[in-house]
Amino acid sequence: MRFDPIFSQRAEAKTGSSLSFPEEQMLPPTAYQIVHDEIMLDGNARLNLATFVGTWMGDYADRLYAESFDKNMIDKDEYPQTAAIEERCWRMLADLWHTDPEGAMGTSTIGSSEACMLGGLALKRRWQQARRTAGKDTSKPNLVMSSAVQVVWEKFCNYWDIEPRYVPVTDEHPCLDGANLADYIDENTIGVIAIMGVTYTGVYEPVTKIAAALDDVQAKTGLDIAIHVDGASGGMVAPFLQPEIEWDFRVPRVHSISTSGHKYGLVYPGVGWVVWAKEEYLPEDLVFKVSYLGGEMPTLALNFSRPGAQVVLQYFTFLRMGRDGYRRVHEASQLVAKSIATAVGNMPEFEVIADGSDIPVVAWRFADGVSKPWTLFDLSDRLRAKGWQVPSYPLPDNLSDRTVQRVVVRNGLGEELATSLIDDIRAEVTTLNTLSQPLPFPTKTGYRH
Repeated sequence: MRFDPIFSQRAEAKTGSSLSFPEEQMLPPTAYQIVHDEIMLDGNARLNLATFVGTWMGDYADRLYAESFDKNMIDKDEYPQTAAIEERCWRMLADLWHTDPEGAMGTSTIGSSEACMLGGLALKRRWQQARRTAGKDTSKPNLVMSSAVQVVWEKFCNYWDIEPRYVPVTDEHPCLDGANLADYIDENTIGVIAIMGVTYTGVYEPVTKIAAALDDVQAKTGLDIAIHVDGASGGMVAPFLQPEIEWDFRVPRVHSISTSGHKYGLVYPGVGWVVWAKEEYLPEDLVFKVSYLGGEMPTLALNFSRPGAQVVLQYFTFLRMGRDGYRRVHEASQLVAKSIATAVGNMPEFEVIADGSDIPVVAWRFADGVSKPWTLFDLSDRLRAKGWQVPSYPLPDNLSDRTVQRVVVRNGLGEELATSLIDDIRAEVTTLNTLSQPLPFPTKTGYRH
């Protein structure tokens, strides 16, 4: 038998951290081992409590993934069944979000960020068309949103030359709730963004109150402003845990909704979805037709070639879970979130500001009057040493002097792991409380949303 000492292969010895393109080929086992050993240094995805992105699906999903990872979602002529599955998925979401699936329009995306971009572009294009028809200027569009929006909306405004108008969060108004909304709206406003599950705290913004404020604006000014709901997380939670909340297409001003299939849609990264309540809300000139992949195909996306596997996995999950399954999974996550919130809230150092009642997210800060020689960044650093990624970060403008810590509970974080997390938090807080002065090398690493 030939002995193959893989760690003493010439290619293994030469690899290092060179940035130059390799001159020679190497054996597949050697290349595999090099890459395997490098990614082994990454954190444990299951213990990453900073991310909303799913990290577990199960054996059957893994098998389907392997069977479909070579499918190109854009090539609908070559992969007609995958294309049909994509359409079924967004029509199912249209039904879930209370509009007629036959009259809706939608598409899959790489993630909710691309879905947000498409929703925002539709708002801008409809505004431009209406202004041109009326013979008015189209050079100064603006978009109104909370200062607690996810960074994708900052990117959207930057990339497409739109003025972002941020409604600041305050103690009295910790999210966009319609208060003072009229102060930010004028004839150049292309739309308002409502968030179902603010990234910082997990709370839902009250879409009906935002819509009511816009009704008042229209009554006074004649301006008819549409809403895009960024449901990156809550869009796949609220229909199952809080079906009584009207946030979706039941609210007439909601023209479009985006969500992440790879967050609480329970799919591996990356897949997202955007749905328009009616075909008329999606301008035709945003849809392109291409023929160079075989048949003539409509395409609506910022990307072109992209994986079809996650779309297949989304369909698998919809079929496997159904409404009852999603409700059970999210209820379990919410119970874990509330148990973490209770445990943290019982610690005298902390005040819980989000207890998982909306999406299963727990956030806390130092309680009023508590002064310690350590910070939440220090606690995050010590938890990371035990494998946990628990982010600390300042709140948005107007509240940026406050630092919070957050745990995202996803499918796969059960009571046993949660108990271990709480035990580690208690142990590290006990250790940090022995400090008589700040650490000599203070941790200032934040978390970028």
